[in-house]
Amino acid sequence: MFALNGFFIAGTVICAVALLVAVIATIIRKHPDDWALIGAAATEAFLVAYGIAAAIRQASGNSVQGDPWEFWGYLITALIMPPIAFFWAISEKSRWSNAVLAASALVTFIMLFRMEQIWH
Repeated sequence: MFALNGFFIAGTVICAVALLVAVIATIIRKHPDDWALIGAAATEAFLVAYGIAAAIRQASGNSVQGDPWEFWGYLITALIMPPIAFFWAISEKSRWSNAVLAASALVTFIMLFRMEQIWH
């Protein structure tokens, strides 16, 4: 179990909004629009801030309770997903690009949840 913190709550909200927008775009649009793309960019910006904060927390003595390599592996993988989904969406203008953006947001949330479990 882990304690809820501001980063987890912020990440959950950002991932949920990005997921919702991408799912709606998948249903009603034939191509990704700016809002769906902004969701992926916001998710990536959050992950960068989360990574910086995690590095600062660990450097200040608040170490990872689980395996550090597992935490950082999840973070690096999570950092790679939104840009891949973003570039997929701008290069392939189809309804399925929105589905890729939605999957990226959902998987990012799951990885964030797991990172919080590992940390605490």
